[in-house]
Order: sequence, then C-alpha cells, then structure tokens
Amino acid sequence: MQILKKNKLEETLTRLSQSAAVYVPMMRGPQSGFFSWQSYNEDYDDLMLDILNVSLPPKNIVLPQTEKMYSFKGGTDVVIDEVYENIETKVIFGIRPCDVKSIDHLDKVFLTKGFVDEFYKAHRDKTVIIANACYIPGTNCFCNAMGVNITEPESADIIMREIEGGWVWDVKTEKGQKVTEEVGDLLETGDSKVPEVSKFYRQVDYSGVAEKLKNMFDHPMWENMSDPCQTCGICTYLCPTCHCFDVQVKSWGEEGYRFRCWDSCMYREYTRMAGGHNPREAVTERFRNRFLHKLQFYNERYGSPLCTGCVRCIVVCPYGVNIIKIIDYVKEAESGA
Repeated sequence: MQILKKNKLEETLTRLSQSAAVYVPMMRGPQSGFFSWQSYNEDYDDLMLDILNVSLPPKNIVLPQTEKMYSFKGGTDVVIDEVYENIETKVIFGIRPCDVKSIDHLDKVFLTKGFVDEFYKAHRDKTVIIANACYIPGTNCFCNAMGVNITEPESADIIMREIEGGWVWDVKTEKGQKVTEEVGDLLETGDSKVPEVSKFYRQVDYSGVAEKLKNMFDHPMWENMSDPCQTCGICTYLCPTCHCFDVQVKSWGEEGYRFRCWDSCMYREYTRMAGGHNPREAVTERFRNRFLHKLQFYNERYGSPLCTGCVRCIVVCPYGVNIIKIIDYVKEAESGA
C-alpha cells in the first residue's frame, strides 16, 4: 500500500497546487473552513486535518456563493453569452465523508433526473476529492443514520486513512490515479493496519421517518418546534447540502449580466411572488418546508435524506433548533395527531 507520511504533507500540498487550486481544512483567524493552500500563511493559518470537521463546508468550491451565468448586450442585435468563471482544476484535500456525501447530493440535484446544470457540471468535472476517512465518530455525529459510509465515501477519488505517522493513500478513480502520479515520489510503500471503527455515541433512527411525514403536514409539531426559530438562515448557509439560489441581474445601459447567488428557504422573500402573495408567509410554514425537504421530499425523489449528520446546523443555531429532536419526535408521534 501507498503511505503519505505527515512530514511530507506540506510538500505534497505544494506539489498539487502547481497544477490545481488546492483547498484544505484550515483555521483562518476565528473561522475554520476549506481555504486555498496557495494562500496559506503559517503565521495565521493552521491546518486542521486532525479534527473531525471544520465549520464551513466545501459546498462553495463546486457551487460558488455568487456566480455569473450570462452576459448580454442590447442595441440593434441582442447578444447573450454564457459566462464560465473560475473554471479550473480543483482538489478538495482532507474532506470528511459527511461532506463527500453532501457533494453526492448536489450531484443528484444538478446532474440527474433529466437536467444538467452546465455551470455546476463545469466545476464538478474539474474537481478531485481526496477524502479523510473517519474511524472515531464525534460525540454528536450521526452521519451513519443518514447513509454515510465513514470509511468508504462513494465519490472520493482518493481516500486517506490515518495511521501512526501518516495516512494510507487509497486510490479509487482515474482522477485519483492522475493526482497520485503527480506526487508519487513523495509517497512511500509499506504495510500498515488501519484502525477499527469506533461505535457511534449518538444514536439516531431515521427509518420510516420519510413515510410517516407524508401524513404529518398539518401536525401541530411544526408550530411548536418552529416557535424558537428566528429564520436567520445560518443553518442553510452552513449546511453542506442546502442548494437554494436566486438569479439576479446587474445592468448598465444596454449591457449587463445575470448571476446566481445562494439564497435560503428560511427567508420570507424567497417565496414572495409578483403581486405580493407569499405561500410561506409564516415562520412555521418555512420551518416545516425546510425539514420536510430534508427528511421527506428529497427522499421521495432521490432515495435518501438531504442530511449528512454533520451537526453544523445544531451547533450554530442560536436558539437550539435540532433536527435530531425532530426525527425523534416524528418517530414517536401519532401521524394524524
């Protein structure tokens, strides 16, 4: 087997950054997320491959927070052109299995069911995923209940398995093999035993929840559980699978461009229609839609929940909204109550 020693890590990242934009889990100031290795500064950045996860998911690497889509010019002849910005080879290095699963979900939304989002595809086709397998789940992790394989993330091009002094370097795809050839001389050959998987402390039972929710649209639980929600939207922005966006235009004279930017179903303006009507005016209606999408609607279309058990939304919610409590309540509730 191939092994990447920890003393070769920074050299490996530097080598990869010669041919790609490399994003690594890093603490930058007060915030942790996936930041560019090319901009790494040892005076204020800290690599964070040894922790379970960072606060900001890598969603923006394949689905930019703001992205131009079309430029246009008016006059006698109107010209509309597609705009592809920052389409470059990217390497997401050290991504955890729950976040790999989130990219699987985005792939399903933007690349399947008869429609291909060409802007998303342009980013995704040039993205290489080097996953960091998990063997010791955190105290709040429940990704296994959401269908995440913590040692064999399906879409990973390379899986790193931490051992003493380094990582086993497990190549899974042609993309992964190509990247491996770039750093092959930095890898060592040897034998090493990967750790055994520890049990999950947090036990969550999602089985049957999607089916049960079909009869709970008008259940009083939604009003009770939405009461503390302030619809700030932080849960949607830090969620690795939320993908709502708005399309806006910026123009001057007879030219300009259209762009999309992240949006949130928790905002009143998200569903406001021309004329002022809003089918989800109340907080309860927006709250219910968010969790039905996570736990029922997406499952009906794609066969799995739109949640990876990363617990970011639970950690950051200032008022204690907890998707696990919602799952537990649905399991115990009377469907028609």
